[in-house]
Amino acid sequence: MISVERILQFSNVRSEAPLIIEKSRPKPDWPLKGRIEIKDLHVQYSPDLPRVLKGITCTFPAGKKIGIVGRTGSGKSTLIQALFRVVEPSEGCILVDGIDISKIGLQDLRSKLSMIPQDPTLFDGTIRTNLDPLLQHTDQEIWEVLQKCHLADIVKQDIRLLDAPVEEDGENLSVGQRQIVCLARVLLQKRRILVLDEATASVDTETDNVIQKTIREETNGCTVITVAHRIPTVIDNDLVLVLAEGKILEFDTPNQLLRNTSAFSNLVAEFLRRSSKG
Repeated sequence: MISVERILQFSNVRSEAPLIIEKSRPKPDWPLKGRIEIKDLHVQYSPDLPRVLKGITCTFPAGKKIGIVGRTGSGKSTLIQALFRVVEPSEGCILVDGIDISKIGLQDLRSKLSMIPQDPTLFDGTIRTNLDPLLQHTDQEIWEVLQKCHLADIVKQDIRLLDAPVEEDGENLSVGQRQIVCLARVLLQKRRILVLDEATASVDTETDNVIQKTIREETNGCTVITVAHRIPTVIDNDLVLVLAEGKILEFDTPNQLLRNTSAFSNLVAEFLRRSSKG
């Protein structure tokens, strides 16, 4: 009976959009700038459930670093899922360099976005195949990225170098090393839009600092969206978006938000109180 129930459940799961829509394919070099416009975006996970995002309207300028903060349940992760079209909007749209992402295939969209999630994804293979699964890059390009991520010296400790083994889920690496490998993979792809979804929530402060420093130095010209767990992670971003209950509370520069009593300044004060107690 349980098997039949599972089959019925999966048979009712809504199919994703096509991977490619031949009549609506963006140019190969899209997006050139990485400007993201969110227009009156409403999202709900099911028609019989309440809306999680309720009329989000804002613009992430091209090449800027945007922090997204808010309490649990504010809609941060849902906004990122909407960008990748894991969930589809019930109203509104998202434009990337002027193209409505709902009009193009999922492969054309997702292949142009990079993401570092909270839980790093590594495969059973080697350092090389984890950084460059399709084997599109030279050894020199890979070593340059490893150097930028402060990972080259660690890789050189194994005589097999780029062919050193990586166990499934990166079990033979520390949590911090796994996350930095994911960062190196993203830098190798050289995409215009990078999303960090609580990417440093599970790593130590030292590794967090390495990741943030590398992102600041190596992503010039990229639009970087950071869903923040640690407030200091976004304090030097160009803009901070504060969400609450699926709506925008504030969207401005960190300096401007900290000048006045704001939701963001309250989050900063709360973080500092927790840190002092720890």
